[in-house]
Amino acid sequence: MMDLSVVIPIKDERENLRPLDDRLRQALQPLGLNYEIVIVDDGSIDGSFAILEELAARDARVRVVRLRRNFGQTPALQAGIDWSSGAVIVTMDGDLQNDPADIPMLLAKLGEGYDAVLGLRAKRQDDLFIRKIPSLLGNWLIRKVTGVHIKDMGCTLRAMRRDLAESLPLYGEMHRFIPVLAQQYGGRLIQVPVRHHPRTAGYTKYNLTRSFRVVLDLMTIKFLSSYLTRPMHVMGLAGLIAMGLGAGALLTTIWMKAHSGIWMTGNPLLLLSGILELIGVQFISMGLLGELMTRTYFESQGKTAYTVLNTLNLQPPTRRRAA
Repeated sequence: MMDLSVVIPIKDERENLRPLDDRLRQALQPLGLNYEIVIVDDGSIDGSFAILEELAARDARVRVVRLRRNFGQTPALQAGIDWSSGAVIVTMDGDLQNDPADIPMLLAKLGEGYDAVLGLRAKRQDDLFIRKIPSLLGNWLIRKVTGVHIKDMGCTLRAMRRDLAESLPLYGEMHRFIPVLAQQYGGRLIQVPVRHHPRTAGYTKYNLTRSFRVVLDLMTIKFLSSYLTRPMHVMGLAGLIAMGLGAGALLTTIWMKAHSGIWMTGNPLLLLSGILELIGVQFISMGLLGELMTRTYFESQGKTAYTVLNTLNLQPPTRRRAA
């Protein structure tokens, strides 16, 4: 197994690849580690793969994974982790805004006993209104909802131990929630300041529509972290609230009939009570279905609702299944 794998998803970064390769070798060679650089070409159409072929032919430590099309940053990152072999995995962008010279510092911090060392972009060199302000608001919202007190969730420069990196459920666009996923897994995290440079070549793939998708992904993360093993608690609670409001609307309708003579059939509160009761029943039914799906998810795949750090004088248990 390699000591270190540097995983870099790229999309249309032709002009940045040669300088990136030079800076990586300058940062990694003095470490004396057995390392590899795994670059994932996520459907580039600007000739990036030709440059990658050149770099791989020159240095066997440059490994290239070329995806059939553009799948997105999260699947590309997962592909890089899957195809890497290092005991420690460093992830970073290929746009030269992350500085490879920070990698030795991340590795030294990781050696202090942490499972992941996350970068905090100091003096971030991005557009104020398009990148920095939405990022500040997004980070604040994620911290409030998840309780994970990492200031910069979006910095892609990070070092992780392999067992932690392989445990992360990276689907959709969950790469921006890696600190949250790592803490949910039980990883010991620390964030340290890293350098950040302005983009000098290529173009950014970020736009403001991602800010709205962050909210949707955050809802998914919150549900998976808090209610994956107990969906009835969120669905059932919503159902009981709806049914309670429906009962209140019905009682109000009856009171208005008794004291004001308003016909119940002409009172919109009667229709509202019926709708709320129906909604309540649907929420509770969804909660029950969720409970069944949760049990199927864990039991059919031999998964557990917990993770074990280590054991002493114990062998892994043999799971028993009913005949």
